[in-house]
Amino acid sequence: MKPVKLGLIGCGTVGTGVARLLINNRHLIEQRTGIPLHIKFIADLDTKKDRGVAFEPGILISNAWQIIDDPEIDIVIEMIGGETLANDLIKAAIEKGKHIVTANKALLAKHGNQLFKTAACKGVDLAYEASVCGCIPIIKTLRETLVSNQINSMTGIFNGTCNYILTQITEAQISFKDALKQAQAQGYAEADPTLDVEGFDAAHKLAILTSLAYGMHINFDDIYIEGISKITPFDIKLAAEFGYCIKLLAISKNLGDRIEARVHPTMIPYGNILSNVRGTLNAININGHAVDNLFLSGHGAGMMPTASAILSDIVDLSRNLQHHAAARIPLMGCQPPDIQTMPILPITDILTRYYFRFTALDNPGVLSSIAGILGKYEISIQSVHQKGRKTDGSVPIVMMSHSAKESYVRKAFEEIDSLEVVEEPPVLIRIEDGFAQD
Repeated sequence: MKPVKLGLIGCGTVGTGVARLLINNRHLIEQRTGIPLHIKFIADLDTKKDRGVAFEPGILISNAWQIIDDPEIDIVIEMIGGETLANDLIKAAIEKGKHIVTANKALLAKHGNQLFKTAACKGVDLAYEASVCGCIPIIKTLRETLVSNQINSMTGIFNGTCNYILTQITEAQISFKDALKQAQAQGYAEADPTLDVEGFDAAHKLAILTSLAYGMHINFDDIYIEGISKITPFDIKLAAEFGYCIKLLAISKNLGDRIEARVHPTMIPYGNILSNVRGTLNAININGHAVDNLFLSGHGAGMMPTASAILSDIVDLSRNLQHHAAARIPLMGCQPPDIQTMPILPITDILTRYYFRFTALDNPGVLSSIAGILGKYEISIQSVHQKGRKTDGSVPIVMMSHSAKESYVRKAFEEIDSLEVVEEPPVLIRIEDGFAQD
């Protein structure tokens, strides 16, 4: 078969992994596909660095636009990240009829609607399996395996950094700050971990999956996002006493005319299969009307797991090229005329259960005052636990609620926080019980 010529833009950690698989496993790939894959150029600002890969002479170049302008290159693999230069390069490559492979979740979450539209108009493929959860084949699962299913909900652990930190807080009983330092020392967290620990990375991925699952335009801006930086060992310990663990979950539910899409720390029961996902692993539970619950788990980041997903896309596009079948699968999972604009339910309108923690002076009538305010806003309490007095005379009061509306909870918290006997801002963690069980 005719060789497929590739141009790789960016040769950092993941880009190096892609090059390594293409070069070291080229015979295995050709045995399985019958297609010779040839890297013509790799563009990177540092062309001298030893990457531990035996590159052919002249393959490393510093000008990415040379790849875009080369008429022989069939597939452009974008590995530089970011939303500016990467966007410009991908758009230019599409205009020249080149197919694209990317793992750039932030770019797709914010600019994917336009990129997919342009690619469809040009009749080229834009593949993005590695943009969500590394080596977990979630894009292929939603676009192909579950094509006959109405997706009811998706719940996942989409960020390995946060999952590692919460695992360390839980098992080693250390603070968020110390767990973050460990994650950075292990290379699991960036020097600036904001995108991970504040939930933005998980929200980028949820925006992409929500679009695929429900046949809607990507809508990142309306996703509620809350990170894990305020989670304490004390709350994790109390959650365990109730039979729950705390995970940063990405949650999406199909409500018919609206969608729930939110990322936040969540208490889930130990019987939930997601509670066993430890360390840096990612996982997702999908509920479809025909398959019921489908659970996928694996490494969501890292050089070789992510490179493996990128190679999957490269092979898919190469097969399409061999059979002149570009755009064989709709880029966003639905035919373009059928993609809808669906509203995302504001977080204030959700109904869920809650864990509340109040720190108040140990005075008579405090509990009844708090309970009275909650009752005023139709918040029914399932259980109440009062912990031992602190040295300053305050006492933690912990409550588990029945299902309540978030807007009412927020109004109640404003009133409770204004009470003179309340020493610290109240804490809430949302609870989700209705997921797949072991």
